[in-house]
Amino acid sequence: MFASIEHTIAQLREQQYLCDRKLATVAFLALQMRKPILIEGPAGVGKTELAKAVAATLNRQLIRLQCYGGLDEAHALYEWEYGKQLLYTQILRDKIGRLFEGVGDLHEAVEQLHLHEDVFFSEHFLVRRPILQAIDSSEPVVLLIDELDRAEEQFEAFLLEVLSDFQVTVPEIGTVKATTIPYVIITSNNTRDLSDALKRRCLHLFIGYPDEQRELDIIRMKVPEMRETLAAQVVAVIRRLRALELRKAPSISETLDWGRALVLLNADALTPTLLEETLHLLIKYERDTQQVNERLPWIVESLQSRSSPETLSAAETPLHPPARPAEPDVNYLEQRRQEHTARYFTSYRGRTDGRTGG
Repeated sequence: MFASIEHTIAQLREQQYLCDRKLATVAFLALQMRKPILIEGPAGVGKTELAKAVAATLNRQLIRLQCYGGLDEAHALYEWEYGKQLLYTQILRDKIGRLFEGVGDLHEAVEQLHLHEDVFFSEHFLVRRPILQAIDSSEPVVLLIDELDRAEEQFEAFLLEVLSDFQVTVPEIGTVKATTIPYVIITSNNTRDLSDALKRRCLHLFIGYPDEQRELDIIRMKVPEMRETLAAQVVAVIRRLRALELRKAPSISETLDWGRALVLLNADALTPTLLEETLHLLIKYERDTQQVNERLPWIVESLQSRSSPETLSAAETPLHPPARPAEPDVNYLEQRRQEHTARYFTSYRGRTDGRTGG
């Protein structure tokens, strides 16, 4: 139970999750107000980890719904176990056949079947998916709806209905209403805009990349075996990489993976050679790799500035990477090519006529 904002910060820290007062305030109010949290931000900044930390802190089961393109209600709410229904039908076919003994016509057979159809459409054959699991749970749970922006807008509209009343209707069984309101966390990586209606029903929170000091604190907590000098160099390099216009900037999770890899390589400090050999752990696209290679001398400069441990300033100095080499003018190159082609063939014809040039 979160007793206060300060208590929330302390409790999450015990689960190795560092948060500021803004995040702790939202986490605290979501529990008190029983409202969902919508967390937006880049991938890998700790949105999913917050749900895990909250579940561990509150001692609740974490139920996760991973969203993807094509996700529909059946995969989020419930499904009927058709294979099991068919198996039971085959096993009980003799008993089912006796039900229709003496039945005169088709209408009477349908009426007879209708009296017993709930046998095969009961909870015994119902497969509960994450949302129904959370609503039907007798104990409070944490429901994580992860990467909602990957799902279609139709699923988002369905989710609005569920989150407004915390109840769902299964036609064959009836309405299932939550006895305990789940702690709901919805995440989005901002690949598309979510609807205003959804944002209106949630407490909104944006988690971006941490500042230099907070990222260093995260590394100290998650990778305690890393030396201070190396940790400071890692943060400095990551900060410069994020200043570039990369398609995929390194996230906190990738920073930690890189740090663990450097520890496994027994690195005491980051050298230009080691940086170049391990950049593939941070850079995921060939276009980004080319850009980083072009700015590598500027990135390496940060290693000298962090060669000894120091206290980082809370106010970050804006980073301005050097300008990339100018891209060649395609139209100009094409014009030069055509001129060169024309001179070449003119000169060639001239030589066949006995002249010396064109």
